[in-house]
Amino acid sequence: MPGLPPTVAPLAGRVDAPLTVPDAANAVGTVLERVLDERLRHSRAIDPVFARELADRLIALVGRGGKRLRTAFTHCGWRAAGGSGDTSAVLRTGAALELLQACALVHDDVMDGSVQRRGAPALHVELARAHWASGMHGSAEAFGTSAAVLAGDLALAWADDLLTETALGTPHGSLLHGEWRAMRTEMVAGQYLDLRAQAARSSGVDEALAIATLKSALYTVARPLALGASLAGADDDVLDALRAAGRCAGLAFQLRDDVLGAFGDPALTGKPADDDLRSRKLTYLLAVALQLADAADDHQAAATLAPDAVPRSEHAVQRVRAALKRTGARDLVEARIEELTDMSLRHFGRTGALPSVQDEFSTLVQHATGVRPRRAEEVA
Repeated sequence: MPGLPPTVAPLAGRVDAPLTVPDAANAVGTVLERVLDERLRHSRAIDPVFARELADRLIALVGRGGKRLRTAFTHCGWRAAGGSGDTSAVLRTGAALELLQACALVHDDVMDGSVQRRGAPALHVELARAHWASGMHGSAEAFGTSAAVLAGDLALAWADDLLTETALGTPHGSLLHGEWRAMRTEMVAGQYLDLRAQAARSSGVDEALAIATLKSALYTVARPLALGASLAGADDDVLDALRAAGRCAGLAFQLRDDVLGAFGDPALTGKPADDDLRSRKLTYLLAVALQLADAADDHQAAATLAPDAVPRSEHAVQRVRAALKRTGARDLVEARIEELTDMSLRHFGRTGALPSVQDEFSTLVQHATGVRPRRAEEVA
């Protein structure tokens, strides 16, 4: 059985210290560069056109990065379960998560009709433009959509390959793969429920929370924590505590993303601030606003946020933003984010992790949500 590559230099001498988000981004970026160089060589050997037009564009998207939070949470879960020493398996698991994230982003942009991602054209838009510029026959839009689906599939295949290789080279590979397998199905379930909610023009708070949990909370924080802990051979009690902590922190992360999706600055988020509003995506923010409008007999806000009131113009989008504020939904969601972050830290404490590891988790949650979790004694 082949061994794993040596520990990546950016983490040398730091395995018993907190891993900051920049540390995680640098370290997993080094691993990704090595992995993707090998994948690109393989793609070129299969077919140079495929490699140049599809694989290379996918690699460019991955290279534009992101917060790399999943890698940092994977490392935190590993340390919480007593992990120490060589971090290669942790970083390769993080790299697999980044590739899985690329798959999710490409497919999500196709399904949502988003035109921008990470400060650049979404992949389906880029592929459509390339089709048009080449003078090929047929619909450029249809070509871009179809090719982007294949690019997302390719990212998923590469992610699965990397995770499997890592699992085969570690003593707790079966536990690692079990967490990965569950996470993939949860992601698809969450994405399907999201699509279904848009088609049905749903507005339920419970449905919005279920989608946010499956599509984001588990995949962004809970499963990465558990994946890292699995690499250290964590027992059921530690895994249960980490999953609970991750579910709370991940849901807070998604609620923050919902707020940014309605009110964020595109220059900072790298994507338009009104996509969710124009498509009337079911978010917890929207569902709560409708609930509050109905309770207050605010007929104007209820009509603005109604299932059949999809905002098309900029003026209509501004009315939706005003309704989200006037009903008190934005303030309520902000309060819920704070509550969830506090709960996440209390659950994490049940792992018995060292104070330095608990501080690492607290810092990562603050980075993800913009809110510092408070310990139980601070709340009291």
